[in-house]
Amino acid sequence: MLINRTAVRALLLTPDHEVLLMRIRPPDGSACFWIAPGGGLEEGESVEEALRRELREELGLTDFTCGPLVWRRHHTFDWGPRRISQREEYRIVDVSRFEPVMFDAAEAQVLDCFRWWPVDDLAKAPEELTPLSLATIMRSYLTDGPPKGPLDEEVLVD
Repeated sequence: MLINRTAVRALLLTPDHEVLLMRIRPPDGSACFWIAPGGGLEEGESVEEALRRELREELGLTDFTCGPLVWRRHHTFDWGPRRISQREEYRIVDVSRFEPVMFDAAEAQVLDCFRWWPVDDLAKAPEELTPLSLATIMRSYLTDGPPKGPLDEEVLVD
């Protein structure tokens, strides 16, 4: 059975150009990978409401401004026994560096660790980053600012 969902993720960016990512252990035991905090919208939630809830649950972050949209993706993948078709948007959230605290018990089961990555190190990461083009997305944002006009949607099927 295919589960369709909409999600939002935050690219938390410090003044020193560091991005916070979470390393996830998939339930099937495959290799860990790094993702941006965020998750699925619940019924009736706006993108901003979902992002606020997700960042509070996953990081303990409550004081922030939801920034510009910089990337869109439609990713279809297996997560345990479920097949998920997820439309995601990625938004910049400017923050000062902080120590994240996971409050979501379900998410904590698959969380391996948090890490602040210098943007310049993203392109040479030894493990998989999601989205795969994260280094390019962040470099483009720092060089040119938010994208102008409508964004294309990256389509990825695992």
